[in-house]
Amino acid sequence: MSSGEFIVRHEQALRLFPTKWGRVRIAAAVALVLALPIFANSYQLGLANLIFINIIAVLGLNVITGFTGQISIGHGAFLGVGAYASAYLVSVVGVPFLVAVPAAGLVAAVVGSFFGIPSVRLKGLYLAIATLAAQFILEFVFKGWTSVTGGTSGMSAGAPQIFGYEIHGDLPFYWILLAAAVLSLLFVRNLTRTATGRALMAVRDHDLAAEIMGINLFRTKVLAFAIGSFLAGIAGALWGHYVGYVTPEQFGLGLSISLLVMVIVGGLGSVLGSVLGAIFVTLLPEALTTGATMLVSDASRLTDMLAFLREGLFGALIIVTLIVEPAGLAARWERIKMYWSLYPFAR
Repeated sequence: MSSGEFIVRHEQALRLFPTKWGRVRIAAAVALVLALPIFANSYQLGLANLIFINIIAVLGLNVITGFTGQISIGHGAFLGVGAYASAYLVSVVGVPFLVAVPAAGLVAAVVGSFFGIPSVRLKGLYLAIATLAAQFILEFVFKGWTSVTGGTSGMSAGAPQIFGYEIHGDLPFYWILLAAAVLSLLFVRNLTRTATGRALMAVRDHDLAAEIMGINLFRTKVLAFAIGSFLAGIAGALWGHYVGYVTPEQFGLGLSISLLVMVIVGGLGSVLGSVLGAIFVTLLPEALTTGATMLVSDASRLTDMLAFLREGLFGALIIVTLIVEPAGLAARWERIKMYWSLYPFAR
């Protein structure tokens, strides 16, 4: 219910966006992203493209961690599986770009399902260590399987083409990545409204009670890893084609930690939180770099100070954010909406 707007039929409650103001906010967001290329420069479009890729990856991790309650510290490696798979299919096999990207997602889903099997028996810290092992194992494969991945030197992602037109540059990829991010958002948003999505959340809330109610824990937990890894593979494939070259260093432990931070800062189990977390964590380092550049007038000192200011303030702001709003930015947004829905009677 929003202020002055009541849900009186079951069909209204089942709508994707049940309230009028919710649809207005979505329309405003769509208008903003459609108009952005008109006034944005190449650097800003590059940041927007990175945000879209992060949104897809964070949605996948949120399915595993937020919706199902399974900790994963190896999500960045699943992006690498998708990137290498799509690059190999396009540059070596000659598969079309529009076929290679979802195929890479399926490859990542198979790999993620395999590493998700221990989740049936492991919980908490033990599962985190198991997924951390997956990170190191996949990194070893990226570096050691030289005939496919190119080893430490990496491999070219090939020239993606759509209907015979070669895709390169920030603006063409902006529309491709935007479409992929929107489809991913709609997919995960609708997943939460299905029996499968409710089963995932039941396992998160209490797996023993879920099993008593007839939910197959093995199938549900492995399915969560498959769905999350599929989205990660899509994000990795798009990232590989966007930058044009794939190397093992791009998908290290630091990427997995960054994605986990995005999920926690944005809000566990929230589709909106995935978007807010991806935007916040992606733009914060750039904002800190810009601020440090303005504060330091001596160019010779800038290089030394930037690393300290950027990394130090980045960590401090994340800690402050979690202290102020442990449930994430999505929960803060819900409180803001509730305040104005009840205004002037809000307390």
